[in-house]
Formats: sequence, structure tokens, C-alpha cells
Amino acid sequence: MNGNIMNKNELILAGIESPADVQDLSLEALKTLSDEIRETIIRTVAQRGGHLASSLGVVELTVALLKIFSPPKDRIVFDVGHQAYAYKILTGRRDAFSTLRTKGGISGFPKREESPYDFFDVGHAGNAISVAAGLAQARCFNGDDHKVIAVVGDGSLTCGVSYEGLNQAGAAEKDLIIILNDNEMSISPNVGAMAAYLNRIMTGQIVTRFRAEVKNILKNVMGEPIYSLAKQFEDALKGFITPGKLFEDLGFKYVGPIDGHQVKHLVETFKNIKRFREPVLVHAITCKGKGYCQAEQNPSRFHGVGPFDIETGKVHSQPRPPSYTTVFGKALVKLASKDPKIVAITAAMEYGTGLAEFARLFPRRFFDVGIAEQHGIVFAAGLASEGYHPVVAIYSTFIQRGYDHLIHDVCMQNFPVVFAMDRAGIVGEDGPTHHGAFDIAFARSIPNLTVMAPADEDQLSDMLATALTLNSPVSIRYARADGLGVPIKKEPELIPVGKGRMMTEGEDLLIIAIGSMVDPAVQAADLLAKKGISAGVLDARFIKPLDEDLILEKSRAAGKVLVVEEGILAGGFGSAILELFSDKGLGGGSAVRMGISDAFVEHGTRAELLADLGLTPEGISAQAVSMLKDRPESKLRRFSSIRL
Repeated sequence: MNGNIMNKNELILAGIESPADVQDLSLEALKTLSDEIRETIIRTVAQRGGHLASSLGVVELTVALLKIFSPPKDRIVFDVGHQAYAYKILTGRRDAFSTLRTKGGISGFPKREESPYDFFDVGHAGNAISVAAGLAQARCFNGDDHKVIAVVGDGSLTCGVSYEGLNQAGAAEKDLIIILNDNEMSISPNVGAMAAYLNRIMTGQIVTRFRAEVKNILKNVMGEPIYSLAKQFEDALKGFITPGKLFEDLGFKYVGPIDGHQVKHLVETFKNIKRFREPVLVHAITCKGKGYCQAEQNPSRFHGVGPFDIETGKVHSQPRPPSYTTVFGKALVKLASKDPKIVAITAAMEYGTGLAEFARLFPRRFFDVGIAEQHGIVFAAGLASEGYHPVVAIYSTFIQRGYDHLIHDVCMQNFPVVFAMDRAGIVGEDGPTHHGAFDIAFARSIPNLTVMAPADEDQLSDMLATALTLNSPVSIRYARADGLGVPIKKEPELIPVGKGRMMTEGEDLLIIAIGSMVDPAVQAADLLAKKGISAGVLDARFIKPLDEDLILEKSRAAGKVLVVEEGILAGGFGSAILELFSDKGLGGGSAVRMGISDAFVEHGTRAELLADLGLTPEGISAQAVSMLKDRPESKLRRFSSIRL
């Protein structure tokens, strides 16, 4: 299939209401169904945006799974949940698929509350094998007789927890199937055809029974030494031909590699292994972006993509300021060109974190550690201990996975590692698994860690330059958003650590804002001015350390304080302000906090979700008006007791 996607009548797909309907189809019909699913995914993602390349690569595999296995009785769990588009379409959500990733529509990831066919909420990578092991154990406790299948892919086997799961699941010897969707390895047609043929033969009933009988004869008749010798020969041969020796050593029967786009081979293999009562790993080779030439040629660009033109593959966009991600990437390149000690580290997000240009210009100083955030953080600590300046660029939600190492290996030893926390705050359509709501709360509690948040793109450039001059760990958080169009200075300026700045002065109210909320706060002050309310806006710039003198001085002068942040309220920036007031002998009755409440925010556009949270100029100004509605004509100064 090329870039020309025809709007065909989806005759087979139109009749699929549940997986049971898939099981009635012939092999030829399954091939047609796969084409129809692929067209549906491409058309929908072209309109809504989403994870395209990975979803296209797993279509035939999903169809074959549902031909042989029967969810919801059988449990199918996905690792890196953006593989599940075809699964959603075939499990009762075909008609709702057009609402993909829209507010109130279906999620871009498996979600338990959305469907009885989704057994586990998935957004991050590495958990499917451990989840499946738990499901298999629960099945044994309950005395049930169903299959548990984990579909693992998109680099999840670079994630350490996957191997922890393999180690435990293999040793437990429970009936468990793991499908390794390998979209990185390429095998030649001859090897692929031979491997597919051999695996269909080797998983058949006759050969399986024959192997068991031979094993029994060798052990019981000819003795353990002869059996061990034969087993060593089999392992050596298998290790030479396939990569399965590792999995066999971990306790899994290895099947593969097989062509993940040959429905007939997949169906026959799944039918055979369904009889097994031991841990099995099926290694399927797939092509990321399969069926859409632009995605096949550039799977990284079409991994997560906004709305695009199907014919050309070009993303629909209007001229706009560069994103914070782009600004970060360019600023780091400029700094690295002058300092050979600067190195960049990311976790399978070279493009998503804006490091593609750095990787091209400084390949020896760029490290993509795969989906292994924990290792990436410790690796950075090791580099820092030898005098290098590591910059670790990872999304806020994913750096949570390395929290222990952030404390133990970096901050406890006060190593100068810079953490560029992209996607901090509300990320939009990817939803609760991807929102970066918690980094302020967990970062500000760690000793030795300086925490900054830029109000605009020029300030991001300044903060990065400042961070690299400090001999201690630093976190810089910034949003998944475009910049404000603020011109970026030719050379960045260093910012005094722990110093904020006043954006506007005001007498009735002080709005203390951080990062992405500074500009909405300034706009809110303009709206308030039209209502006759004089509001000052303080850009804190630093979450830790706070500019205590400036905050206390301006808070006492204003009398009422509104703190605005794009992060969780519990333990967040507003909490830091209230703690400051408490430490200085002031009650918090005249301070109000705005941010993300104690709940996981669902998916929708960033603008929609910020509006729901009140984190807009209109929402901030409305909160300010509410705070001042009962003020007397002569202003009440409630903060006069602050000790400066």
C-alpha cells in the first residue's frame, strides 16, 4: 500500500463486532481484514493524530491472535500500549475509533474502564511480562483454564523490568505466552521463510510428541550423560541459527523468528502453541509502518504524529513559534559546540526530546540507552563523577521510573547532572499515563537538586546555560507546547540561582506563577485591570530554592496571594509557598493555590484540559475575582505579620 489510501468499502470489517467474528473467517478473509484495518488506522490517525507506525506493524499479528485466542476469557495484555489500535477496532470499538484521543473519546492506549477486553492500563513500557506473570499466577490460584498472552514490542526488551519479569515467569513454569513484536531486526527472505517453515514443523503435535519421547528414552534408557550431550548439541545448534538461547535459558520455549505479516504462518504457530502448558516466547519480525510507504521509510517521524495529509505524509501545521523541545535542542547544540565535556543522554526519545541534531553533530557524545531510564540516570552519574557534564533529556512522566536513582546515584552524591524534563504538565491526547504532573512534587523534596521552570523560550536557553555552570544536579521542566514567540538572545545569560522577577506590579493581589503559567498569569492581570483590580505577577523562575525575600516582600504588600502551577497541588509549588509562609509565622488563609487536583487527568487537547483545570487567563482571573469579592474599600493587609 502506498501513500494513496482509497476509501474502500470495508465489507469484512463492517461485520466484526467482537473477536468471535474474527474466528469464523478464512485465512484469505483475514488477509483482507488486515488491509481494511490498516486503512482505518491510517485514515483516523491522519485526522486525529496518534501512534501510526507501531500500530500498522502489528495488524496481522493482532488478527491472528484473535483468530486463535478468545478474549475476554483469554487475557491479552500489551506492552507499550500504542500497539493496540487494531485490537481496539476488533474488540467492539470499531465505530468509536474515529474519536481516538479526543476528549470524551476512546484512549490511544488500553484502558480497563473503556472495555472488558482491556485487562490493564498501559502507557509506559516494560510492564506487560510482569503483569502477565501475575495474571497467570492468579489463574492458578483460581483454578481457571484460560490463556495469558503478553504482546511485547517497540523496544520494551531494552527495559530492565522486562527481564525481571522474564526471570520470574520462566522460573515459575506457568502456562504463559509472550509475543515478541520485533520491529527492529531484519532477516533475509530465505532465512525468514526457512524459520517460518521450521517453526510450523517444530510446534506441530507429531514433532512435539516425538521430542518428548526421545527425551524420555535418552534420560531413562541411555542415561543422563547421553541426554545432556544431546541437549548441549541442540542448544548449540539453536543458538547458532536463532537468537532464542537466551529465552530458553530463562525457562521459555522459544519459537521463531517468524514473519509477523504472514497471517497463515502466525495462525498455524498460535494454534500449535495454544496446546502448550509451559512458558513460550514467540519471536515475530514485523515492519514498523507496514502498508504506508511514508511510515515504512521514516518510522521515527510517524511513531507519534499529528494530523497529516495521507497523500504526501506532510503533517498539517500553521506557522508558529518553535516548540520548547526544539529550543532546548538548539540551545544544547550551541553550548556543546563550545564545551566538549557536554554529553546528551536520552531513553529511546532522540526525536521526541529534540536531540536529533545533537546526535548528528556529536555522535560520540550522544547516548540513547533505550527504554532504560534507570540505567540512563546512573550512567549519567558515572560520567559526571569523571568531570563530564551530562544532560539527561527524558519526558517528565518517564523520569518517574528512575526516581530512586535520581536520589541515590545523583543527588545524594551531588553530581552535576542536568535533567531536561520535557512534557512537564499537561501533554494532551496521550492522557493520564503521559501527563507530567508529579515532577515538581517529587523533585523539590530531594536535597541538592535545583529545580527551574522557564516562562518562555529565551528563558529556557538561559536556564540551560545556567544549569551547566552549577556543580550540582539541576532539573529544568518545560511544557509540551510552542514557545511564546519571544526572541532568543544570540548568547544566553546566566540567571542568579534562586532569584525570581516581577512581571507586573499590583496593589490588590499578587499572582505567583511558575513556568508555563507565567504568561497566562500576565494575561489574567490584564483582564483584572479591566475590572479595576490591580494584580502583580511574580515569575518565580525557581521552584527550589525559592526567592524568599522577593516572595515575602511582595506578598506582604499585596495582602492576598494566588499561586498558579501546571503540576499536582499535593506537595507542589503552591505547597512550597505555603511552607514558606508557615515558616515565617504566617497562616495560609489569604493564599489560594491553582494547579492539578488529586486526580489523574484524562485525555484531550492541551487547551481543553488546561481550560477544565482553570489554568487559563480567564480561569486565573475568575479565581482572583472570587478571592477579592468581599474585600472592603480599604484594603485588608493580612500578611503584615510576615517576618522578613
